[in-house]
Amino acid sequence: MTRAAHEFLLVDALAKVFPDERPRELLSSGPLTVYAGETASFQVAWRAPSTRDLSDLPRLVLRVDAGPGSRVTLHRVGLVPVLLAAYEGADEHYLRTSPGLYPDPLHPLGSGEPVVSAVDTWSAWWVDVVVEDPERAGPRTIGVVVSTEDGVELFAAEVGLRVHAAVLPDVDVTIAHWLHVDALADRYAVVPFGERHWELLDHHLVSLRAMGGNTLLTPLWTPPLDTAPGGRRTSTQLVRVTLRDGSWSFGFENLDRWAATAIRRGFTTLEMPHLFTQWGAKATPSVTAGTDAGTREVFGWHVPATDPSYREFLGQLVPRLRAHLGTRWPQLRTVWHVSDEPGADALPDYTAARAVVGNLLDGARVVDALSDRRFLTAGAVDVPVVATDAVGPFAAAGDEFWVYHCNAQDRGVSNRFIAQPSWRTRAIGQQLFASGATGFLHWGFNFWNSQLSTRTVDPWQDPSSGGAFPAGDAFVVYPGADGRPVESLRHRALRQAVDDHRALQLLGARVGAFAAARVAGGGTAMAFDDLRPGVEFWSASRREVDRLALGGSPPSR
Repeated sequence: MTRAAHEFLLVDALAKVFPDERPRELLSSGPLTVYAGETASFQVAWRAPSTRDLSDLPRLVLRVDAGPGSRVTLHRVGLVPVLLAAYEGADEHYLRTSPGLYPDPLHPLGSGEPVVSAVDTWSAWWVDVVVEDPERAGPRTIGVVVSTEDGVELFAAEVGLRVHAAVLPDVDVTIAHWLHVDALADRYAVVPFGERHWELLDHHLVSLRAMGGNTLLTPLWTPPLDTAPGGRRTSTQLVRVTLRDGSWSFGFENLDRWAATAIRRGFTTLEMPHLFTQWGAKATPSVTAGTDAGTREVFGWHVPATDPSYREFLGQLVPRLRAHLGTRWPQLRTVWHVSDEPGADALPDYTAARAVVGNLLDGARVVDALSDRRFLTAGAVDVPVVATDAVGPFAAAGDEFWVYHCNAQDRGVSNRFIAQPSWRTRAIGQQLFASGATGFLHWGFNFWNSQLSTRTVDPWQDPSSGGAFPAGDAFVVYPGADGRPVESLRHRALRQAVDDHRALQLLGARVGAFAAARVAGGGTAMAFDDLRPGVEFWSASRREVDRLALGGSPPSR
């Protein structure tokens, strides 16, 4: 059947608009509600008429008016080719598991910028609205108008918005998404820590902070992460190292610029890179130094973790580094890592590596991703970062812990794959609060490499890291042509997750954390293996949290 007219729908921010499926219309149960400074989001979906001639379709313009004191930003939701949507045996909480075109990237649009429709397929605009000033709080109406480029109006609608005068507190847990600075140098073919690289870094720090990140992986040396044994990633080393006549010297100029940039962009914590290689602490990280024979790699896969020369190097670097950071940048907290994701059989090697560091980290916090509690009881790690599907023993023992998820957490828990619904990604914020976890870590803000970094990949064409991971596991931003990150639907859902946590902090200050978590969960606090599907739950949950946080009376029993 040929359709002669456009179709338009208002759509919730938790929806994903596929080109071949009519999306669900925005719930009409009430206005969008946010605090001053918090972002309200929704989508405008449309389907172009059937035609054999694209020139029959007018270019469309979206205009959104949210009233005085508002800031409106518009994006067009793009599509990416997904070959690996999910591993075999996926649970029921995926949108789809087959290869295809999936909505994810958010392409920025200027005010009044026209877009071209695809014939007879669904597309979407993404709308963000922020009212910063609490003095501008209260109810308001967002006007939405879609017209042709020459001004013919095709669609008009209104979206209710209520802005609370209160401001959400800063998130009180660690939020860490690893920014891979080598990926920026590789993708844009720039010199690491040259001026263009610093510009790229700044753009991506802004995006990471906007997603709720407050902690920054800091490449004192090239982080020994996701690297094939014997392989190397592009050297990205902030600390200048010199070895002359058997004596080490260090320069912290780039580190100081990094710290100043982090503070300017709102970060509160620096993560030191791992002191030893991943998955067992067998070897030393790649460290480049100026020597009498020229610049060379003085440590790396060729140097065992327990080599005395590495202990001597750390013995000179770490105290100077800690003193420098403490004196020059006292406002920044630091955490340290030994080795990422050591398995249960790696406890002896991990413990030996920790002994190499010895008392150099006295008074510091050592935090590592591991899910075997013996590392904690052995005193090898101070704060474990536990996979979300392995939290049980740590929570039962009353341990302090952070949580993480990656490709392995593909069943029964929150994650951020492109093929999963946005509410599943958003769930992590409420779960963090309910569990009492003091941090969240994810390995891939912008990992644009294949598995083990054997080559770079184009995430626009290969969002599965060469077919290794479900699409989207390795990154939440795409490389933009202008050097700015192109954010994603998952970037927005993760920001919503942090805002949910902040709203629960506000409520918890009034009624206590335990009661707040039960309110948010509709009577039971949400565990990591508790997935609450559907837009309705998330809309109702935030409304009730906000109502009580702002002084409303508890419901009668």
